[in-house]
Amino acid sequence: MSTIKKWFANARDVSVAQSLLPSVLAVVLAISTQDFCTWAALLAVVGVVTAHMGMNLADDYFDYRVDMLSDREKVTRKGFRAMLVKYPYLTDGSETPATLLRAIALFFLTALACGLPIFILRTRQFGFLTPTGSWVLPAIVLLAALLGIFYSAPPLKLGYRGWGEWVIGIIFGPLLMIGTYYAAAGTVDSLILWISIPVGLLVINILYTHSFVERESDAASNKMTFARLLRTDKACLAASYVFNFLPFVLIITAVATGYIHPLYLLVLLMIPRAVWLIRSLHAYNCGETGVPATPSRWLGRMMKDWDAVKEKGIDWFLMRWLTARNILSGFCLLIVLVKVILMIVHAAN
Repeated sequence: MSTIKKWFANARDVSVAQSLLPSVLAVVLAISTQDFCTWAALLAVVGVVTAHMGMNLADDYFDYRVDMLSDREKVTRKGFRAMLVKYPYLTDGSETPATLLRAIALFFLTALACGLPIFILRTRQFGFLTPTGSWVLPAIVLLAALLGIFYSAPPLKLGYRGWGEWVIGIIFGPLLMIGTYYAAAGTVDSLILWISIPVGLLVINILYTHSFVERESDAASNKMTFARLLRTDKACLAASYVFNFLPFVLIITAVATGYIHPLYLLVLLMIPRAVWLIRSLHAYNCGETGVPATPSRWLGRMMKDWDAVKEKGIDWFLMRWLTARNILSGFCLLIVLVKVILMIVHAAN
């Protein structure tokens, strides 16, 4: 158990909400469907999270191969601010690239082991090549795997060419949620489509916030991100507006057109967090890189020992990044709440 806990920590378990909450949300949305299967839903969530951890470790492996941390250290010596908390388990010698590869393989094999019985179940129920057949699962897994691998791996290295944010948004938004929903329900409907796209945009927002505040250091270390592709401060801030607010516009549109229940407008409660983040990034563009000494509680859950975060000199990054993460978390939890309320009301009637 200690080894598993260690590797989850190495795989940046602080980011697990990025996969756990969208997958749990997909399961909750699927509960009221005719062919909902509890054990399939649970296996799907476990498979998603373990695949996510494997992807994080694979990202570390390929970054280590190109010596990205050394590039970042050179950047900071030139006076740029940059995040240096990257694969410390390799740099301190507690693990090696060989043990890292074994951990990556174990995470991915666990994810596949979770998916196999689900595939068998849905194939027996609906066949493979029928319109609602189980071909959906391997198609989604294959596409997600290819995008995940080539996020860091050559020859595409999408994460090094400015498209990493979009890759992760597609994987952890529509692909993850549609795949989990199908695994749990054996079908796909308009509700999951309307919800998964805003979730994907909010996932992009987490990574984009990261690249937004590290544009100068990324440029100095020759790392290409979507923020760098946009080039100007004005364009970068405009993209942040899109990623922060378009998800809410889509929910309003879905309600206005009758595709989802009006109660889903409760997600608008997350808008104040998005406004804070936008204002903070606008200040960053103006050279005000600092953040409040202590994060406000309404911004959501932050690190437990914030004083330690400040001592490490990463509070300027983490407060913005965690706020973006908390917008996603709150968005998903509010939709879960709405779905539960609607199910209770339906059962009462």
